[in-house]
This record gives sequence, structure tokens and C-alpha cells, in this order.
Amino acid sequence: MCSQTVILQTVSVTTHLPLLFAYSGVLLWALLIAYAMLIVTLIVAVLSENRNPLKALGWVTALLLFPVGGAVLYFVFGRSMRNVKMISRRNRRRLLNSESHRPLPKLNKALSADNRQRIMLGYSVAEAMLYASNSVEVLNDGAEMFESLFADLKTARRYINLQFYIIANDRLGRELGGILIERAKAGVKIRVIYDYVGSFGSHSIKLFNRLRAHGIEVHSFFRIQFPEKLGRLNWRNHRKAVIIDGRIGYIGGINVAQRYVDGGAFGRWRDMAVRLTGPGVVALQHNFAIDWKFMGHELLTDEVADGHPLPPRPDAIDDVMVQIIASGPTNRWGNTHMLFIKAISGAKRRIYIQTPYFLPSEGLLTALQCAALSGVDVRVMLPGKSDSAVLTHASSSYIEESLLAGIKVYLYGPGMLHGKVLLVDDDFVTLGSTNFDYRSFEHNFEENIVMYSTEVNARIAELFKHDQDECRQVKLSEWNRRPRVTKARESLCRLLSPIL
Repeated sequence: MCSQTVILQTVSVTTHLPLLFAYSGVLLWALLIAYAMLIVTLIVAVLSENRNPLKALGWVTALLLFPVGGAVLYFVFGRSMRNVKMISRRNRRRLLNSESHRPLPKLNKALSADNRQRIMLGYSVAEAMLYASNSVEVLNDGAEMFESLFADLKTARRYINLQFYIIANDRLGRELGGILIERAKAGVKIRVIYDYVGSFGSHSIKLFNRLRAHGIEVHSFFRIQFPEKLGRLNWRNHRKAVIIDGRIGYIGGINVAQRYVDGGAFGRWRDMAVRLTGPGVVALQHNFAIDWKFMGHELLTDEVADGHPLPPRPDAIDDVMVQIIASGPTNRWGNTHMLFIKAISGAKRRIYIQTPYFLPSEGLLTALQCAALSGVDVRVMLPGKSDSAVLTHASSSYIEESLLAGIKVYLYGPGMLHGKVLLVDDDFVTLGSTNFDYRSFEHNFEENIVMYSTEVNARIAELFKHDQDECRQVKLSEWNRRPRVTKARESLCRLLSPIL
């Protein structure tokens, strides 16, 4: 009986084998056609965005030659946010109408023609107003900044709005958390934005939960969820800014992590920030409010300064004109990228750049080469040892063509150089969160302060030259003797630079 059952089952399977093979063949062809349509759709999407031809060609080639890997990379790194609005026009008008300080109706005649054009460019591409009569204090390292910031946080009476790319759950992060909790208990309204990717590796969830338990609003920017929100991985909020009661602002390149104070494994971690008081603080609050609304929260329209004067600080520079330039992947023009090109192209005497990563766009590299070849003193300072081996190799691939044009390149020796400074001639300087690389110009949400001041310019030039004394200047003859393996590694990493 059992043998008969087995024979019948075998006959049945044998009879249906052609049908099974036919069904499998149809399913396979259906999947292949669907996948081909997906690849074609992605290629059409790439072409319809009218990107840089080299970038578009790169993505089309990747999709054709590596369909599976190319499609995954495109979903994570290739999609554009150019058509995304961070805030509606109606809410933007409400926000502008709520500000307590208005910009100057006309540009000061004391400004140079170059600076007037730079100011107009900042206004045109980023809606960045110009604010006069500010007090600026340059903070030259993390220890100096956090000593000043923590003292100011303890004086908060109404609100604290704080955002950093990284908020680490280390000694410094816990000290910050303790101050915020104490202020929250005193009735101060506190809002915190951190970047999900930037703070992911810092094990900060315990710190954030502790803050939330005391009524502090803590939110991540672009939380990553697999697989539906994996595409957010490429877009990061890299901004570092603090606003206290609408009266005091901080902006720079320094994150909340202990290495910014003691250097960690690098011995010294060099970065820079600015303490700002005066009308320009409202621009920091304006940009924070846009980020807050973009994350789905209420529009912050009632956060204005109370008008009481602050006591003068001995190291502060007064009467400084500032713009706050916000940029990000949603911007049509690439705000900081355009400003940098404009500032560099108009240089007459000198250009000083500090950056941890030197991956300039073709336009920026050409502008720097043109300046150097026309006699402008162009200096680029990079870390001698970096926190990213891949980015170090990619940055190194640009050094030879820089040296050939007469650009002076310096490698900082005492530790990790993380500062982000562009200084031009004697009355223009900008610093903030923007690195001199593709990621900052195209994929990150960034924020810089631009200062039109001979005094601030001179102060930062002095600090640059002090750092330069601790650098090794790169010579072309020495650089050309690098091993071929090193050169090949640099060239390979350079290919990846647009997505690093």
C-alpha cells in the first residue's frame, strides 16, 4: 500500500514538472523585467535631475554595470533633496515677522565692494540678513569654548536651544547634561537637537533618556530606520549652535565630546568657535527654528531677546557685522559652496584655509589655483594625522595639483586639526561646521558665521600663524617621492570622495 502511494506521488510530481518549470520560468522573467524597469526608472530619475554630467554619468554607469549594488548605493547615497522645502512660505513669513531685530536697510559704505557682493550673495542664496553692532569672542579650542558655554548656560532664565552633530555620553556630555537638568528644574525651557548618525556611535541614548526624564525636549535629526528610511543615512545635520535666551549664541565646529577638551588619542584636538552677542543671535535662532519645524514640531515664534545689555567681555571684539549662512541638501544653490567660491575668487592678497578634510569641488580647486597663480598668498592647513584614514588619503590626492599651482600646504603636527576656517584678505572670515569637502557642500546641513571685520580677521590670522608654527610645510619634491602604492590608494579614495 505504501509503495503504491509513493508510486502515485512520483507519477503526480513527474506529471506536474513541466508546469512547475514553466511557472518558474514565467516568474523569473517577470522578476527580471520588473528589475530592469526599476533600473531604467532610476536612470531616468538621475538624468531628469540635470546633475553635473560627470556625477550623472557615474551613477548611470554604476546602475548598468552593477545593477544590484548600484541600486542599493543610489537609494542610500544618490537621491536628491533639492525639491524638499524645510518650511512653508507661510511659516517662514511668520518666523521673520516674529524676529525682534531687523537687518540694516542699506549696506554700510565702509564695506569694500567685494564684501558688498558677498553679503548680497549670502542674502540671495540663503536669505541671510546682515546684522551690525555685534560682539564677537573667538574661542580657540574646546576647553576654552566649554568653559565659556557652561558658564553662560548656568545664567539661562527663559530658554536654551542647543544642537550638535555629536553629543557623546562621556565626562563632558554628562557635565552638560547635569547643567541642562539643573536649568530645567529652574523652569528654563530646553530643546536639544542631535544628529542620529553623528551620535549613533557615542552610546548617548542613556544621556538623552535622562534629559527627557527631566522634561527636556531631545530629538534626533533624520532618525534611520531599516529599510524604509535607510536613504536618510546620507543626509546629516552637521550644525553646532547654541542660543541662550535670545541674547547669547555659540557657533563653530566643536562637538560635545571629551576629545575636544583633552585631545583623546590624538594628544590635541584643534577646533574653533565663536561666542556671539547682539542682533546676530536672532539669525542663529531663526535657523534653529527652521530645523525644529522641519522635524515636525511647533514653529518657534516667541523666542526673542529681552533687550537687557550684557556686561562686556575683555576678549570680545565689538561692532562686528555678521551673517549666518545656513546650507543643506535642500538648497537650490549650494549656499556655502557659492559663498566660498565668491570669496576666494575676489581675493587680492591672501587666503588662509583650515580644514580637517580637503576634498574641494572642481570649481573650488580651480578658484584656489587661479588665486595662487595670480600672486595671492594661498595657504591650506590640514591635519598631519586624521581621524579618518580614507578621508586622509582622499585629501592627499589633491595636494600635488595644489602645490603645482603655488598653493602652500601645511600639515599640523601636535594632534587632530578639526578647525573649519576660510579667511580672505583683511576683512572677511568665516568659520562654523562646514568642511572643505563634498559632503559639507552637498549632503550635510551646515551653518557658518561670516564676519566682516578687520579686527576679527586679524585675530584669526594670528591664531592661524601660531598653528602654522607647529606645522610641517609640504614640498613638491618631497611629495612626489611617495610610494606608488600610496599614490594608488589616494587615487582610489578620491573616486569615493563625493560620498565620503
